[in-house]
Amino acid sequence: MTAFHFFAVPLTSIWLAGNTLDYMALLLCASLGSAFAFRCGLFNLGLEGQIYVGGLAAACVLLFMPPSCPPFVLLSAAAAAACLTGALAGIFCAFLKNTSGADVLITSFLLSASLTPVADYLIAGPLRDTSGNLLATAHFSAALPHILPPSNLSLSLIFALCLCFAAHTFISKTGAGYRFRIAGGSPAFARYGGIDADVYTAPAMGLSGGLGGLCGFFAVAGTYGLCYQGFSGGLGWAGIAVALIARNRFLALIPAALFYAALKSGIDQILLSSMMSLNAAYIIQAVILIIAAVKFKQTAG
Repeated sequence: MTAFHFFAVPLTSIWLAGNTLDYMALLLCASLGSAFAFRCGLFNLGLEGQIYVGGLAAACVLLFMPPSCPPFVLLSAAAAAACLTGALAGIFCAFLKNTSGADVLITSFLLSASLTPVADYLIAGPLRDTSGNLLATAHFSAALPHILPPSNLSLSLIFALCLCFAAHTFISKTGAGYRFRIAGGSPAFARYGGIDADVYTAPAMGLSGGLGGLCGFFAVAGTYGLCYQGFSGGLGWAGIAVALIARNRFLALIPAALFYAALKSGIDQILLSSMMSLNAAYIIQAVILIIAAVKFKQTAG
């Protein structure tokens, strides 16, 4: 068993390859939210909760809007609700920072931890589809089209790639992006240049949280077609890892997310085939990720 096997397994079928690319799309969106906060000098540790409540908000829209609405309208409204919910969670943490000096790293984590059980209750209680055995909502009448059946891969991959290029263009080529970078990278220099760094905290956290909420929308409306309890499954933490591997460069998130998704898919399949113990598999995964991060740092420097 070599490291090559971990990356070769996802290529053995269309179903595995499609699911790997679908997970890559979710990672791209989550890591964009993390990387944007990092580039603005902030550490959004609440992505996991923002993804979760964003997906829940999208599910509520898809469940309770009239099914007679065109699918495009339903999906657009659900995406907007997801983005808004995640953005509000991020903005609230920025508000606490600007008014009381509370570190967004702490407040975003604590808010995420407090929102998760509320979402769990809603999914397992009022929103649960009692006709099934899952702690989940009913299937949605509208969902993102799948592009590589029978896998879960949907149009979310196309949207996520476009978001990466849009974020790169914004942060690198526009005046507003320059002010975000300066305000986060060197607040003292920003003040010297007439830029109030505190003004950019709320927009930065709002955009970061909004991207997390959008990731939740892609998960429930694209990958699963319903919202089940715990669907985020560590996506927020994986997004932070991908952002760190890519050194918060938006275009570098694409190969980093593909690498991480392929590695996870390979390990999951090897574990299912009982070719390796759980502990050994995750030790190898950790070693590969550390080596990848070190090599990426050397080439980027």
